[in-house]
Amino acid sequence: MLQQTLAAGCKLIDATLERLLPTGEQPPASIHKAMRHSVFAGGKRLRPILCMEAARMVNGKNANELPPGIEELGCALEMIHTYSLIHDDLPALDNDDLRRGKPTCHVVFGEAIAILAGDALQTCAYQTLSQLKCPAEARVRIIEEIARETGTVDGMIGGQVMDLEAENTTPDASRVESIHRSKTGALLTASLVSGGLYNNGNGDDIARLREFGRCVGLAFQIVDDVLDVTQSSAQLGKTAGKDTATEKATYPAVFGVEESLRQADGLIASGCLALDHYGTRGQTLKALAHFLVERKS
Repeated sequence: MLQQTLAAGCKLIDATLERLLPTGEQPPASIHKAMRHSVFAGGKRLRPILCMEAARMVNGKNANELPPGIEELGCALEMIHTYSLIHDDLPALDNDDLRRGKPTCHVVFGEAIAILAGDALQTCAYQTLSQLKCPAEARVRIIEEIARETGTVDGMIGGQVMDLEAENTTPDASRVESIHRSKTGALLTASLVSGGLYNNGNGDDIARLREFGRCVGLAFQIVDDVLDVTQSSAQLGKTAGKDTATEKATYPAVFGVEESLRQADGLIASGCLALDHYGTRGQTLKALAHFLVERKS
């Protein structure tokens, strides 16, 4: 059942991204080819799928149906996620030449076009968000949520800054948690919360989704840290061992692999408790949470 959800979600998001993004032939072709190179490099579409499943869950009347247009919100989240990956791979940041099993954007198109491709994806994301097919109040709240969770204060960009500044230092538990909650967890949380907002979730719904997202987002990055030291580049689709080579602040560096995985499992258990209110309607999101910590890439 979960594999069907993942496959259907990927298919819907890919088709919608194809519609929303300029073609590779649209002038200036270089930037559009670079954007599409990274967007269609084979991502799991986890953030859009979490968004869509959150929207589905909070609707008690038609929990088996997606609200019309939710896929465009999912695509905006995927554009933002991809822009962050393009920039994160740049020589000035993580300096990686492999992403999702393919050469990174700056390797193929050069640093200047890669920087602009990331900028353009963020711009396209907010253009898409401004045209969402939901009430204006919900649209504004969604834009506010995503902007805050990708910003500098406890958001994705702030987390990237802390991550850079922590390189070649002795990490401690508090600092690593702050980095992970901001750099990775914040956008995952925004994906869930924005899905709830899109489908008229009330204050309690949003609070539950936020708690679920905070737990799952941190667990996701803990597992990512573990995979970096236990899997090969071929398995990961990106360069393995980079965290150790650059002395990144990671959970395995602080706690070791076994304790890191134990903490990730505990976070997933806590996050799933937040969804018990929904009964069977919450099963898909819970299954996705377990998938995130059991993955091998």
